[in-house]
This record gives sequence, structure tokens and C-alpha cells, in this order.
Amino acid sequence: MQREIVIGREPPRQEGVIRLLELSSAYAASLYPAESNHMLPLEDLEEANVSFFVARDGEDVLGCASIVCYADQSGEIKRMFVDDKARGLKLGKRLLDTLEAEALRLGVGVLRLETGIYQPEAIGLYRKAGYVEIEPFGSYKPDPLSLFMEKRLKD
Repeated sequence: MQREIVIGREPPRQEGVIRLLELSSAYAASLYPAESNHMLPLEDLEEANVSFFVARDGEDVLGCASIVCYADQSGEIKRMFVDDKARGLKLGKRLLDTLEAEALRLGVGVLRLETGIYQPEAIGLYRKAGYVEIEPFGSYKPDPLSLFMEKRLKD
């Protein structure tokens, strides 16, 4: 049976999404010490400058991702995660494409992110999509377990 996966903007405070955010936090905690985890809490995902997206197969929440928009026309990708049961469906790429389209719609010229060095699939996805390594940005400090990346969406 073909899956009908739909990605749409939704509030993060709902049961299936919270479960996915908890899975994401547990996964990160299994790879990195607390000081190297930079997860946005649920409350911050509800702020007006955040666009939060959910990928669903019917009622089943399979993935999520968000952009935090800043006053300088930059944006940061946060809380991008795909449930293990949806691996292999290219959902990460679809979520990333959705975030980039939303960023352009909002006038964001550059998207940045922080990810961990022990996540080669995520790093490969971002590199393939045109993201390049940069120095720490915003309030981030140098961390040997972190990789910082950006993509210019417009000049």
C-alpha cells in the first residue's frame, strides 16, 4: 500500500508531535553530553518567529522540522527529526525542501543549523542540499561535537 505522506504547518503541542520530540531528545542524549545538545524546548517552538512543520501518514506523525526566523533575515533549522519507522522514505529531504520554501516565502536569505558530528546521515543530507560548513553562529560556542552549516537562499 502506497503511503500518502503530507507535510504541513502545525502546532508542536500535540500528542504525536510531543512523542516525536521526546524521541529526538532521547536520540541526541544517547550521542552527546547535555552541554552539546542544543534542542529547543516545546515552549520555544510555539513562539511567533517559529514555523513548525509536521510530516504525517494519516494520523501517524512521522517527522518534524522547524525554522526560527531572526530579525537579520536569517533562519535556523531546529528540531528536524524523522521517526525510525519512516527511514528510507526520503522524508528528511522533503522536510528540508519544505523549510527552504518557507524560508524564501518569509524573506529569509540564509538558513543555518547546528548538528552533531555523530549524525552522518543528517550531515550528508545537508551537504547534498548545498549546505556548507561555517564557524559557530549566534550564541553557539565552538564545540568539537558540533558542526555548523549554512545555505544562502538568495543574495
